Amino acid sequence: VAVANPRTGTLDLWVYELTSPLTPRFTFSDQYTEYNPVWSPDGGRLAFVGDTEGPPHLYEKAWGGTVDEEMLLPPGGVQWSHDWSSDGRFILYEESSPNGKVDLLVLPMFGERKPRPFRNTPFIETEGRFSPDGRWVAYVSDESGQREVYVESFQVDGPGEGARWRISTAGGSQPVWRRDGKELFYLAADNKLMSVSVKSGQEFSGESPTALFRIDPSGGGGFYHVTRDGQRFLVNTSVTRAESLPITVVVNWTASLRSGPLRNR
Repeated sequence: VAVANPRTGTLDLWVYELTSPLTPRFTFSDQYTEYNPVWSPDGGRLAFVGDTEGPPHLYEKAWGGTVDEEMLLPPGGVQWSHDWSSDGRFILYEESSPNGKVDLLVLPMFGERKPRPFRNTPFIETEGRFSPDGRWVAYVSDESGQREVYVESFQVDGPGEGARWRISTAGGSQPVWRRDGKELFYLAADNKLMSVSVKSGQEFSGESPTALFRIDPSGGGGFYHVTRDGQRFLVNTSVTRAESLPITVVVNWTASLRSGPLRNR
């Protein structure tokens, strides 16, 4: 996770180990910001965004190693890491330009590592997620006039539009696949977490969305993650603190001892 440094205001990456009280720090810059980490499928590396040498762009670093991070792409438009394919061969990321255009691109993690577009249109395409089998990508587009969740086939050998389906019905963002690929979650415009039963092998099909529960949008934008079986959710939410009880200050209390029982004043 990205944790803010209260002294500098920058962000660094830390790793919370669920089976250990340890919380190792992953990046160590006090001058620059690193955020939006994405694990490699083998858990050995992290791709993330950093602004060390210009506008935010992609870096990679081995988990538990002593080697510094490696720049994956040179600075250009603002880049944002989204997902790493289950076979480890592709990173899905977005890049935005000064005119507000946002496209989804694919970075091969082999060969020349030359990026290629996944969705390159006049609209905003963001929040891309590979299906567990790598055949499909769920993402968000505003081509209808509001943000909606779509699923499109992933062309491994190169760019080219494939079969595509609209998943959300009244606004949607933050698509997340269940680990077995049989369910797709997203956040509706009214902040309800939605579930869609899907089939995503050679062919894709999806049922009507079902509302699960509402997420409090005040807790960091309602970001969430789901366990591999789809039964538990980790959600950013605000914590309501108990109201402080008023403090009663008693002055000249020794005079009260002489005049009778001590009373609150």
